[in-house]
Amino acid sequence: MTIANQITILRILIVPAFIVVVLYYVHGGNESLRFGALGLFGLAALSDAVDGFIARKYNQISELGTVLDPLADKMLLVSGFILLSLDNDPYLSSIPIWLTALILSRDVLLILGLILIHYTFGKIRVKPRLVGKCATVLQMVIIMSVLAKLPQEFLNVLILGAGFCTGLSGVLYFWDGTRQLGAHPSSSPIQTKLDE
Repeated sequence: MTIANQITILRILIVPAFIVVVLYYVHGGNESLRFGALGLFGLAALSDAVDGFIARKYNQISELGTVLDPLADKMLLVSGFILLSLDNDPYLSSIPIWLTALILSRDVLLILGLILIHYTFGKIRVKPRLVGKCATVLQMVIIMSVLAKLPQEFLNVLILGAGFCTGLSGVLYFWDGTRQLGAHPSSSPIQTKLDE
């Protein structure tokens, strides 16, 4: 197993610890737990950049990594958004439910589209786009901003930016998927013999 994949697995293992620490914090308000949650999330976010760098720099890109890396990202972000969308007063601000719903909906549609394309013609071509990367970065910054208790005005700007980038990336992924499906022979009408 490559070093990049080992780092990705470590990131997956951080997720349950992050969830537990956040839950304990919002039920008691112990500030050391909030800093612990912030540190765990920051470590996981940093490991995302590190494993990607190692995979590219040392030619450690693997099939396992192409599955594990986005899975680890989704687990981290989805758990963070769900936890921080709850009513965590008086300890933490809440992320708007519409943004969490938008992120979850885009990810569910993306997964269903990938499954459909895979079973239709096997090969999947996912074209990463800058707007999707921006959405991921903004989502990570939002979670860290909530945990760091940054001003609400700053958070509102991040939320609008993340919402725009997430929605646009979802539309572009949908567009790419429908083009791939439309180009495949299985999407053409079935030819039948005319009755004589």
